[in-house]
Amino acid sequence: MSDCVAAFVLATVAACWTVASLAGELPDRKMTPGSINAIISEQQYRAQCHAKGWTRLYRPSVSFTNSLKKLQMKEYGYPLARIRDYEEDHVVPLCLAGAPQDPANLWPQPRFGEWSADRKDTLEAKLCRLVCDGRVPLAEAQREIATDWIAAYRKYIGAGSRKTASHKVRSGP
Repeated sequence: MSDCVAAFVLATVAACWTVASLAGELPDRKMTPGSINAIISEQQYRAQCHAKGWTRLYRPSVSFTNSLKKLQMKEYGYPLARIRDYEEDHVVPLCLAGAPQDPANLWPQPRFGEWSADRKDTLEAKLCRLVCDGRVPLAEAQREIATDWIAAYRKYIGAGSRKTASHKVRSGP
């Protein structure tokens, strides 16, 4: 009987761990669906996107993103997590004309795990080049990254490709 209980507990813990490992890989679309910077027209985007550092014109201050990150970490259910283990990330990146200060376009993305912030950054760089070069329509890239950035990663970079190093999170304070 105790072997059955032990097996049940082990199976339950394993199932919970698997579900927990998936948590945080995609933003909660009800809280953070992504949004576009309405100030930037397609024409303005085409004129700006080749200029190095053009997104700095729109990037919010660190104090703004840090305060929003603290608030959203509570909303996302990460109240005990260390703030530095998360990046306040734009769902639709600035280089794809994402809204810079709209909380609907910002979320606390983990810097750890298989689908970390570093991995999304790899996708963003690739998509921004493709859109700027006219090989992918801006609206299509915005929609794909906002809907499911992991699926977009697999489409544009590859399912098994790992272009970035993983970030290991230390335990404890």
